[in-house]
Amino acid sequence: MRILLIQGANMESLGFRQPELYGTTTAVELDEMLRSDAAALGMQLDILYTNIEGEAIGAIYRAARDQIDGLVMNPAGFLYAGLALRDCLKAVPLPCIEVHMTNIDARGMHSVTASESAGMVTGLGVDSYRLALIAIQKVINKRNKHA
Repeated sequence: MRILLIQGANMESLGFRQPELYGTTTAVELDEMLRSDAAALGMQLDILYTNIEGEAIGAIYRAARDQIDGLVMNPAGFLYAGLALRDCLKAVPLPCIEVHMTNIDARGMHSVTASESAGMVTGLGVDSYRLALIAIQKVINKRNKHA
C-alpha cells in the first residue's frame, strides 16, 4: 500500500513555530516516526512539504496517475482558502484523510478541503498523523473489499 502525505504551508517549521500549539517534535522527527509507523502497517509512505498550493495540487494529480493508494494531508495554511486544492481532491479517485495537530474547530477555523476527505483527525498533536495512517488503511481496505 502506497500513501502520500502532504504537509501544507508552514508545516516545515514544526518544532520551532508556536510550540505551545504544535509541540516540539520537528518535521524530521515526525517524518521518521511516521515512516516507522507506516512500515509497521505495511505501507510505503512518501512525504511532501510545500508552501505552495499549486505544488500540492500537482502532487495529488501525479499520485492519482501513479496509482498511489491513498492520501493523508494536513492542508495547514491552505485550509482557509484552498478552493483549488478542494477541487483537485474532488477530481481524483484518491481517498484522503485530512489531519490537523490542533483542534481547528476549537480555534474557530473551518477547512474548505474537509468536504472532499473521507475523514478527519484533529487535535491530537503528532498522534493525529499516526491515527490518520490507520484511518487511511481502513478506508482503502474497505474500498478494495467492495471493488
